[in-house]
Amino acid sequence: MRVGQKNGLVYQWAKKGTRPRQPKDQRYANAYVFGAICPARDTGTALVLPYANADAMQHHLDDLSRCVAAGAHAVVTLDKAGWHTTRRLHVPPNISLLHLPPASPELNPTENIWQYMRQTSLSNRVFRDYDDVVEVASSAWNKLTAEHGRIASIGTRSWTEISQGP
Repeated sequence: MRVGQKNGLVYQWAKKGTRPRQPKDQRYANAYVFGAICPARDTGTALVLPYANADAMQHHLDDLSRCVAAGAHAVVTLDKAGWHTTRRLHVPPNISLLHLPPASPELNPTENIWQYMRQTSLSNRVFRDYDDVVEVASSAWNKLTAEHGRIASIGTRSWTEISQGP
């Protein structure tokens, strides 16, 4: 997810008949949140990085590999961004990448995490500089992961559950 000074605006409550002002920054300092969630364990891991490229994705996969429970295997759903599909990636043995069809963000529960973070922590604000973008993005992720049950409630989809059988 890109977070930056050219950020989005979301709806806000206001008294009828008023038009509240919303800040809109025109500068371009950005950071990228590379994150993954495990709704079953109500946990996630993320890195806030300066670029979205193959090197950043490799760093994310290596970090994610260390977070996978011992004896478990993670399936990571991804869109087909260039840094998700490059042959330069060395996917750790405890991770499989599942590339989703084009224009189907509703199939990736992490997209709902990004939407939630934007609506609750990242929109309607002006960042001082790049360091402020990184600090706010990191704080938003930490706030999300500290809230018991939030990742599970946002990321759980009944159609994604795999049963072991009777």
